[in-house]
Amino acid sequence: MNVVARLASISTALPVALPQTVAMKWALEVSGQNGRRRLIPAVFRRVGVQTRHSVLARPAPLRQEFFEPARDDTDCGPTTGARMRRYAAEAGPLALEAARGLDTTAVTHLVTVSCTGFHAPGFDVELVRGLPLSPNVERTHVGFMGCHGLLNGLRVAKAFVEADPAARVVLCAVELCSLHYNYGSNTRGLLANALFADGAAALLVDATPGPWTLAATGAGLFPDADLMTWSIGDHGFGMDLSPRVPDAIREHVAPWLQGWMNSQQEQTDGDVSWAIHPGGPRVLDAVEEALELPPSATAPSRAVLADCGNMSSVTLAFLLKRLREDGARRPCVALGFGPGLAIEATLFR
Repeated sequence: MNVVARLASISTALPVALPQTVAMKWALEVSGQNGRRRLIPAVFRRVGVQTRHSVLARPAPLRQEFFEPARDDTDCGPTTGARMRRYAAEAGPLALEAARGLDTTAVTHLVTVSCTGFHAPGFDVELVRGLPLSPNVERTHVGFMGCHGLLNGLRVAKAFVEADPAARVVLCAVELCSLHYNYGSNTRGLLANALFADGAAALLVDATPGPWTLAATGAGLFPDADLMTWSIGDHGFGMDLSPRVPDAIREHVAPWLQGWMNSQQEQTDGDVSWAIHPGGPRVLDAVEEALELPPSATAPSRAVLADCGNMSSVTLAFLLKRLREDGARRPCVALGFGPGLAIEATLFR
């Protein structure tokens, strides 16, 4: 008997809400008098984000105390060590908040995803102790895969379930992007500051009958390997987004996707719904144009971007949750882009 893995449920969690107007105000305060200060308002307004969430935000009154104003143009802000200590303190509680929304009875495997922090024992151990799960649960971490990391995690969960029909897999992603605020003066860093946000999601994957089965996964590397990078520096992790990313997606996504869909004997016609990672409005525009999609196809992605910002790997979980709750038709194709420039896809039926 063929075993089919299914996305059984999704639960999400967000820290304190941060209106984009307040995030812009904080960015102006932190920037001091560096040369890119005048660009901040325009960039923050054009990225399609209305509200974000941050573990650094404190409510009533809304404030943050982690990033101090730059002393001069050489000030790069907190060290990576300081940022990782904050990650270690904040990632576990947010992950637990998301995972407690699932039925974690008899869980056999725990898959965790994150690209915004490292520490050991990690938030996977906090999940085992806090939910609690069996101390014998089998743990796997998917790290540093960027915005498509959730799809990598789903591939791992799918493999566990299809190898053992009794497997019940919790997949938990947590990203604290706001820890990596960039003090530098380059426009690419400013774009990342304006887009990225914090969040967590937990997904249950098992072999129970029902909709939203994980029919297939796919992956590809586009020729332009330096257009999106994510590197560890002395003062946080540095995201470098080339302005050529949308053009590369526009050029390569349609032929790659058509080949992959053909291999799955599935056609990308009007009967398919789309879960496209909202890396930014220009990324969504590029996918929409390349695949000749109507605006309605990317509307859920734009809504998640507006409500939550880009939470890296976590974002697709929020999007899938919204689509499921809205009764989106299947097949559904989930797409994510990451460092490489790489594409990951999952087909749900």
